[in-house]
Amino acid sequence: MTQLDVRPRAGDMGAPPAGGMRAKGLSGNSVGLLGSAVIGVSTVAPVYCLTSTLGSTAGEVGVQMPAVFLAGFLPMLLVAFAYRELNKAMPDCGTSFTWTVKAFGPRVGWMCGWGLVIATIIVLSNLAGVATSYFWLLAGEITGSESVAALDGNKAVHIVTCLALIAVATVISYRGMTATKGVQYALVALQLLVLAVFVAMAFGKAGSAEFPTSADFSWSWLNPFAVQSFAAFTAGLSLSIFMYWGWDACLTANEETSGSSRTPGRAALVAMVVLVGSYLATGVAAQMVVGSGDQGLGLANPETSGNVFAALAGPVMGPALGVLLFVAVLASAAASLQTTFIPVARTVLAMSTYEALPASYARVHRRFRTPGRATVTAGVATGVFYTVMTLVSEHVLVDTIYALGLMICFYYALTAFACAWYFRAELLRSGRDLVFKGLFPVVGGVLLAAVFGKTLVDMRDPAYGSGSSVLGVGSVFVIGVGLLALGLVIMSVMRYRSPAFFRGEVLTPSTPALVAED
Repeated sequence: MTQLDVRPRAGDMGAPPAGGMRAKGLSGNSVGLLGSAVIGVSTVAPVYCLTSTLGSTAGEVGVQMPAVFLAGFLPMLLVAFAYRELNKAMPDCGTSFTWTVKAFGPRVGWMCGWGLVIATIIVLSNLAGVATSYFWLLAGEITGSESVAALDGNKAVHIVTCLALIAVATVISYRGMTATKGVQYALVALQLLVLAVFVAMAFGKAGSAEFPTSADFSWSWLNPFAVQSFAAFTAGLSLSIFMYWGWDACLTANEETSGSSRTPGRAALVAMVVLVGSYLATGVAAQMVVGSGDQGLGLANPETSGNVFAALAGPVMGPALGVLLFVAVLASAAASLQTTFIPVARTVLAMSTYEALPASYARVHRRFRTPGRATVTAGVATGVFYTVMTLVSEHVLVDTIYALGLMICFYYALTAFACAWYFRAELLRSGRDLVFKGLFPVVGGVLLAAVFGKTLVDMRDPAYGSGSSVLGVGSVFVIGVGLLALGLVIMSVMRYRSPAFFRGEVLTPSTPALVAED
């Protein structure tokens, strides 16, 4: 796959004026509103998130699980408005990185970009691992062979399969948004359809004799103030926030979207509505059919809470249709694995274009119009990261995933605050500006900053995550803070390689935006 540098030159049509925000050479008008929304939903991977967190959330907050899903939706919705307003003013594929640089300067912006990149690498490795496990689980179900399903437990087979899936996802992402969009329509439609069938069948079987732990619906399930303790609420909220992470992928594809200043923001809001609707319907249906207890098929049963759909597929949907739920989880993880390359590759592309990373990552493939080098590098980094973590210890891999919440809150909160600060001179211009550019972003940023602080404190406890520790400090804390500190080290190196960017000479608050067609 030959890569050629097609960055616009000074005399090219559409090139920005000197000192302006820079075009990247991506393929414009490749995605519309529906395609952009599908990418946002796909990156979140709703079916995978549900099977992984339904049980854990029920274990923390009991029957208030649907209320916590709503509570987690609130800060994400408020931050989504910040993304929408920033994208209207500055449609740039660097999103959080570009916007925070213009609001707070190069150092804060660089760390914000780093938070997004490292969070995405962690998620990619986790998604690949989950897709691998469900691949062999599904193969075992189809063949009826326990030995085939058990191949996932063979570390060598697991790693090789995982690397193969990462390679396939990398190739699809490398080939451009058109290839990405076509695959995503099918995978997202499949998982949402199967999820709808599960919800319908769960509602239909709730209260039947075959499900003795069923629970009658109560409106109190939607009351977050009914959670028994603040500690339980914040733990459940942290899980809920993770379930919504990834919707901003459609914003990072803004330079490839029709109507780049408006369509991605609208797509993000559409994706958020689809997600919260899916989560609430599934949470209520699952709770009605099996309850939130820790006995039998109850959602909080520690033996099944880590993979709820694996336990409920057969009982709720029957042997034949139950297999479809395994397919849906595999499709969900595989779809997200592929689309999650979009934000990391395009953030790296933007950072390189604005001289915050080596210039080689600003190269765009002439035929596919994608950040080829950045995409391949992300794929290699994901494969290496997952392989090393798996060989060192599966506990380390688990703790790394727990540390992900720290990165998510870090860069989302910074982006929300950047919106209010960047538009500070416009806030009193109208009621709309005050609400959507100021109030909503600040409230969303404060909520996420609070979760960041609480998580940082909780992570110090060795009991957090896998229960392992380093010199008496929880491994999750060491990994989370260590990854952010690694960003500081790399940024220090880049200050010597790219002094102009860090002196604020490349991207400033007054840098004019590229003109986008709506």
